[in-house]
Amino acid sequence: MGRGRKGREVSGWLLVDKPAGITSSAVVNKVRWAFEAKKAGHAGTLDPDATGMLPIALGEATKTIPYLGEALKGYDFTLRWGAATTTDDAQGAVIATSDMRPDADQIRAALPRFVGDILQVPPQFSAVKVDGERAYDIARGGETMDLAARDLHVDALELVAMPDADHADLHFVCGSGGYVRSIARDLGQVLGCLGHVLRLRRTWVGPFDIEDAVPLSQIEALARTPQIDALLHPVALALGDLPELRATDAGAVRLKNGNPGHVLPGTAEYGDLVWVSHAGQPLAVGRLRGAEVHPDRVFNL
Repeated sequence: MGRGRKGREVSGWLLVDKPAGITSSAVVNKVRWAFEAKKAGHAGTLDPDATGMLPIALGEATKTIPYLGEALKGYDFTLRWGAATTTDDAQGAVIATSDMRPDADQIRAALPRFVGDILQVPPQFSAVKVDGERAYDIARGGETMDLAARDLHVDALELVAMPDADHADLHFVCGSGGYVRSIARDLGQVLGCLGHVLRLRRTWVGPFDIEDAVPLSQIEALARTPQIDALLHPVALALGDLPELRATDAGAVRLKNGNPGHVLPGTAEYGDLVWVSHAGQPLAVGRLRGAEVHPDRVFNL
């Protein structure tokens, strides 16, 4: 019989203000160690040199990660004109240069083509799988791939400031699977001046805002102390975009066992995906069928 993962049964969301120079997976590992948690995962990878909002789910909160899949995400980034790089950011080798520089009117005129439902080609250095391998592993070997364009919903792309002729600050809001580095690359190509990301910061993910995030240094300072649990947010915070229904006492018993259970009337309609609470705690997520919810996931809180 396999041995189960050791750790503490702790559940909730930790909102981390990720520093530059560390991978998202490494932050998750540090958080798991700091909380002595049995289970942890993150909602949306940030590049190693990117900073900002990295929501980390502990315990039962990991079951809510799929319901953030379509959540919008907000980014602030600085684009440097005049050079294309292998990675589409400042860490890559320069592969082409241009002396052209766009003005503010030219930039604003180009932005609408990147808003709405668009097709985006991921960067060569990305986690997209190609024949079972990660694209970044293939790219490190010096091979250039013909990556397929993917559907992406872009809610907003706005010019915020132009510190000088070589740089532009932009705000970007997109759905799942978006790459800021691809936006920088493609915008530079459209404007004929080339470009790459110089700085990138994620400011929010769905219901999670950077103002509520804590730095990694604070987590490390409180690691493995009773005080660290005070940093956690409720499991249900990730379910805010779904209608909430309340289970009857008898329905709660059935739902806890993974069976359809009765709920009290609410604003949801037949077939809606909802989350169910009981005694102030999230109980399940599932589809409303008449007066019952058929659970997809059950929380053990």
